[in-house]
Amino acid sequence: MNNLQNRPSTAFVFASWIALLGGVIIFLIGLNNAQMQLNEKGYYFAVLVLGLFSSVSLQKHVRDKLEGLPTTALYANLCWAAFAIAIALMCIGLWNAELLLSEKGFYGVTFFMCLFGATAVQKNTRDTAALNIAKLQEYSDKENMTEE
Repeated sequence: MNNLQNRPSTAFVFASWIALLGGVIIFLIGLNNAQMQLNEKGYYFAVLVLGLFSSVSLQKHVRDKLEGLPTTALYANLCWAAFAIAIALMCIGLWNAELLLSEKGFYGVTFFMCLFGATAVQKNTRDTAALNIAKLQEYSDKENMTEE
């Protein structure tokens, strides 16, 4: 693979971090200002954390598989299940919540913005790490050639 194709653009890296951090901060500000019980706030926070972790884990699994690294079907199924459960829990929670439709939309949009941001940041981090490893390998190969 050509390493230049794997290098994420600065704009995409920046936009990914803005989506992740902006989504999380706005979601948490919304939870803090919400007129709901503390256990409801805890539910939405826990679902957000599950969603973030499962999206990063799923992206890592997919990337490992694409790069030919060993993966197991059990781990793949757990990743997909956790990701689906996080989305289902958010949808069910919002469906049953006694919130205005605009508030439900707010939490839904920021939740999916966080999932996108987490996945994109993980991808960018992986791409940058792969590029750095390739550069180190290239440098090492050049050093070995000059020693011979």
